[in-house]
Amino acid sequence: MILALLLTSALVAQTPEPAPAPAAATQASPAETSPAADADALIETGLKAFARSRFASAAQSFEAAVAAEPDSAAAHYYLGYAVYKTAEGKRPNHPDKARALELFSKALELDPAFRPVWAGRATPPPAQ
Repeated sequence: MILALLLTSALVAQTPEPAPAPAAATQASPAETSPAADADALIETGLKAFARSRFASAAQSFEAAVAAEPDSAAAHYYLGYAVYKTAEGKRPNHPDKARALELFSKALELDPAFRPVWAGRATPPPAQ
């Protein structure tokens, strides 16, 4: 009797369960998002941090945006500005200021027509 019960439970356990239905084709998995979309989201995050004067945090977001989309003029420009702001009070020939210049130059090389989000203003938004 016990042997029959064990055999029955073993057979039931070996019965394959039906495969789950495939996900709808319209749903994008995280692996299907484009690098440009990732870079845009990272730039937005960085701009929010920049507006709160969190320049190091903004620089991290912009670094990730450059990594996600190396041909993004916006990512290079905003990273350059964040790097400059973190080095602003340092000596004039500080390496971070030279790096900021390199990033600005790269942004100009990638897209000479690029304008930052605050282009319509005389100056960038005030740090709060």
